[in-house]
Amino acid sequence: MNWFNTAVSKAAIGLIAAAALAGCSSGQISQSADQAPAVNGSAASAGDLALRDVRIQAVQTGDALEVGDTVDLVFVATNQSPETGDELTGISTPIGKVSVTGNRSLAPSGTLIVGAPAGPELPTAPASKALPDVTGASNATATVTLDEAISNGLNYEFTFDFKNAGSIRLAVPISAGMLSRH
Repeated sequence: MNWFNTAVSKAAIGLIAAAALAGCSSGQISQSADQAPAVNGSAASAGDLALRDVRIQAVQTGDALEVGDTVDLVFVATNQSPETGDELTGISTPIGKVSVTGNRSLAPSGTLIVGAPAGPELPTAPASKALPDVTGASNATATVTLDEAISNGLNYEFTFDFKNAGSIRLAVPISAGMLSRH
């Protein structure tokens, strides 16, 4: 009888421990649910338009990038409307004058790639050479001629104006971009 009581006691303790441990994971939020994407730039959306990986691409070799320097503005805009196109009409910032050249239109469900794409295996060539087969993609370049000195570690305000989506304001960081691997 003593052997039977010991076995039942051990089984009961095992069931209670299993039930307690199973209850510990219920209702929990995954650790990666709120993680931001691993890209260098900022992101913002307005209506059917999304801006992703928005960044100033420049290598800073001194204390700051100086007045008169020209830096690249790099981003991807996606039009999530399957029916209505859009167009980038302008970009402004208090740090300088932005010049955009190339095709500024976004087809329905299309993409506008401005500057060189980021990634460890992609060349630092213009996006039109690196991504020639993206369906519905337009390519452009954007440069900022600085009216004030800027430095790594800070974000700078930019306003993106679109024909249909309106204005999108966001803070944009500086990214050193692709560096050669040693």
